[in-house]
Amino acid sequence: MSIYAISDLHLSFGTDKPMNIFKGWDNHVDRLRANWLRLVNENDTVVLPGDFSWGLKLSETKKDFEFLESLPGKKLLLKGNHDLWWSTSKKLHEFFMENGFYSVDIIYNNCAVCEGKAIAGTRGWFYDDTSNKKVLAREAGRLEASINEAEKSGLPISVFLHYPPVYGDMVCEEIFGIIKKHGIKTVYHGHIHGAGFNKAVKEYDGVEFRLISCDCVDFTPVFVV
Repeated sequence: MSIYAISDLHLSFGTDKPMNIFKGWDNHVDRLRANWLRLVNENDTVVLPGDFSWGLKLSETKKDFEFLESLPGKKLLLKGNHDLWWSTSKKLHEFFMENGFYSVDIIYNNCAVCEGKAIAGTRGWFYDDTSNKKVLAREAGRLEASINEAEKSGLPISVFLHYPPVYGDMVCEEIFGIIKKHGIKTVYHGHIHGAGFNKAVKEYDGVEFRLISCDCVDFTPVFVV
């Protein structure tokens, strides 16, 4: 039983948003499926920190979740900046139950415990934009709440964000400060694509960062533990 992670699936079975217009994304769903089936077993867990579906409404994500449900393992989703379909925890869980998506759950102001690890995280916020203080404060609060819940388990904590709190020479201090405060040593994140990979930070002030966007990991789930 293992934990894997991969971000930014950008599925669009229910919408017209092909990803093959971007370099390196040809047949990305088939490549993702093949790699997932090769690595992930039914008893494993896969964390998906954001940008799961291009659907604008929850109803438009149904086929994307059907694809996810067809794959082995438990799936833990976090919100990304393009996940405009995301709703309240109550509505999301109702949607999952009504449609038989029993292998899917979310990390949203909470944490999850699996494989001797506590999984915490949130969407995060722009590393280069602190102008929207209200949203930034909300995301910082969600990260704090999630890590606090994870600490109650007494287990080692893995943190997942959609936005990297550090990118190039920019730091989102409000988010990174919480990571340092709680002694988190490794953070997994997505959001960055293509040539942006060259500016992704691998280590900052004692914290390791792992970029796990689909195209940056060859559409292959990354082993966590």
